[in-house]
Amino acid sequence: MKLAHPLLCLGILALTSAWAPGAQPAAAHGYTGIYQFSAASIDGSPKSLADYNGHVLLIVNTASECGLTPQYRGLETLYQRFRERGLKILGFPANNFGGQEPGSESQIKAFCQKNYNVSFDLFAKISAKGEDIHPLFRYLTTGAGFDGDIRWNFTKFLVDRNGKVVNRFEPKVDPLSPELVSQVEALLAAPPASKP
Repeated sequence: MKLAHPLLCLGILALTSAWAPGAQPAAAHGYTGIYQFSAASIDGSPKSLADYNGHVLLIVNTASECGLTPQYRGLETLYQRFRERGLKILGFPANNFGGQEPGSESQIKAFCQKNYNVSFDLFAKISAKGEDIHPLFRYLTTGAGFDGDIRWNFTKFLVDRNGKVVNRFEPKVDPLSPELVSQVEALLAAPPASKP
């Protein structure tokens, strides 16, 4: 049996990793920027990033066996501090860096809850770089104004209430650092965006 052309396979992989089977891309509903993407939650259900319209977002590629894994604690603290004002944190486990996220989604979820009481949104494991990079992370690293491959776990992208990426923080920047917290507070002070 003849296999499909490799480029066609990559295109199909990109589409299936971006949207749930049978679902229309969010872009078909007029969304752009990060709101055009979808991903599977840690429990496997499809989630459109358009659902976060009007919130300030911190998008982070995470790992459970990294020297920076204790940043989960800071991320949860940040979330608890500002969630009532509209902050959402989106954790995307990725095994791209040192093989430091080898577990299944259920193992990742259990680890995060047991060790760090994580209550912010976690997603199914994705690829944050390389040929199989998830479309959201391709956009974050090539089309959002903060270009460049992700170099390690816990890179953070800050997104305003309109879905615009406004800053990128490298892995060693602590979630509770004054530079990150002050920018979150400034974005939360802005009025919510209206849905298209």
